[in-house]
Amino acid sequence: MTSSELRTHSDRPSDADRERAIEVLKENAVRGRLSHETFLQRMEIAMVTRGQAELDALVADLPSGGRMVRWATGVVSTASAFTMRLRKAWWAERLPKLMLPEPGPYPLRIGRDYASGLRIGDDSVSRVHAELRREGDVWVLRDLGSMNGTWVNGQRLTGAAEVRPGDLVTFGRIGFRLADR
Repeated sequence: MTSSELRTHSDRPSDADRERAIEVLKENAVRGRLSHETFLQRMEIAMVTRGQAELDALVADLPSGGRMVRWATGVVSTASAFTMRLRKAWWAERLPKLMLPEPGPYPLRIGRDYASGLRIGDDSVSRVHAELRREGDVWVLRDLGSMNGTWVNGQRLTGAAEVRPGDLVTFGRIGFRLADR
């Protein structure tokens, strides 16, 4: 390896360098400092450039967020995540209760269909959305191929899952907290 090859190799921008340049381009495009066409051209160059100097030249004429901007963005991001967790916890406690039915030979069908044991009149709920049945000593909730999904405690249900009182179940956009009689 010659000294010019070594210099070229070490001058190659890292993925982190590219990511920082792309963030500066995005930020300035959003603020209207770059036209859409210029933004696209510079993004393309940022993805294929082989030298750090070329990457630096792409953003040299644009203001970039310094350490203080990154700190403030991080603080706002953390606060936003906290408020989302708080809102989710508040929402979960205010959910209507879905009383587990008396065990019987047939499952409780859940859906928009009028023949459902639990009819939910919301467009996000499929006509035949899910079923809840007692199997031995446990309750089992099964998604029946719904479009918008059945969720148990925030996890999308694929197939069937054991549920118990206190679990959060969501059919499409409509949520409930399971409760024992």
